[in-house]
Amino acid sequence: MAGRRPTLEEVAAQAGVGRGTVSRVVNGSPKVSEQAREAVLKAIDELGYVPNRAARALVTNRTDTVALVVAESDQRLFDEPYFAGIIRGISATLGDTGLQLLLALARSPAEYARLEHYLTPQHVDGVLLTSLHAEDPLPGRLEAGGVPTVLGGRPPGLSPVSYVDVDNRSGARLAVEHLIGRGRRRIAAIAGPQDMGVGIDRLTGYRAALAEAGLPELVAYGDFSEASGIAAAEELLARSPELDAVFAADDPMALGALRVLRRHGRAVPGDVAVVGFDDSAQAPLSDPPLTTVHQSAEEMGREMARLLVSRIGGETPADPVVILQPHLVVRESA
Repeated sequence: MAGRRPTLEEVAAQAGVGRGTVSRVVNGSPKVSEQAREAVLKAIDELGYVPNRAARALVTNRTDTVALVVAESDQRLFDEPYFAGIIRGISATLGDTGLQLLLALARSPAEYARLEHYLTPQHVDGVLLTSLHAEDPLPGRLEAGGVPTVLGGRPPGLSPVSYVDVDNRSGARLAVEHLIGRGRRRIAAIAGPQDMGVGIDRLTGYRAALAEAGLPELVAYGDFSEASGIAAAEELLARSPELDAVFAADDPMALGALRVLRRHGRAVPGDVAVVGFDDSAQAPLSDPPLTTVHQSAEEMGREMARLLVSRIGGETPADPVVILQPHLVVRESA
């Protein structure tokens, strides 16, 4: 039998049962005696039988596959630690469920359109979506097509069935209030994209803290990458050489700001204090170590997967929206 896969019929013969009994055992049907189940499982083990997933899907209407769709470039996916944390958390939760994770990148409108046609109940049992921009129609279309969908972060303009997010406004306020408490009065922000809920909410939190303290705003925009943080920090220093603090809406942009300040001879935190958002693995290793708002991307991934598994199983989660609470991690940069 070496070199080919054993068949369902061979398992049935080995177990001394009918083909239908083997099929019911493989598909988890309760309508099998314990004695027959044990015989089938023993034969499967002895023969090394692997069920045909396509045939099983026809019987169970399940594919045992969930897709994680990331609406970003592959460079951002692999360069930024946030996405690695999300994937680790999702994988950890799916590990005991038998569900396989399919990673799909939507790097262009054409790829996005192809994905929309692929993500049907015939191919996936559910979809996880993260890094969505603007009023994205995909979540609504997936739900309308019968595909349970859970979002990582809520895009502006949408009210999805189920999503997991961080209290980004609160986290940004923590960062800016910390800077104010350290005596900083000319606090700049490197904001994220304003077609993303996370970008909007972190800028809103920054503005709220400044308004409460009666301090002026100073904002430049990036795309959550280190390169954009470098460009934004250069712009801010050109516009306001007297700035004494920078709040960056994620750690890569904060690390970019540190590079620029060093290049311009500004001491951190002596001349300019810097706070990021993420508490990524790079934050304690930067020079100086970065004060930042802690959010757990792994916990977000775990919660997203937990909600999706529940919905795939036909359950209605008691809390279909999960908001995680951030906290400030104080290090030497502020």
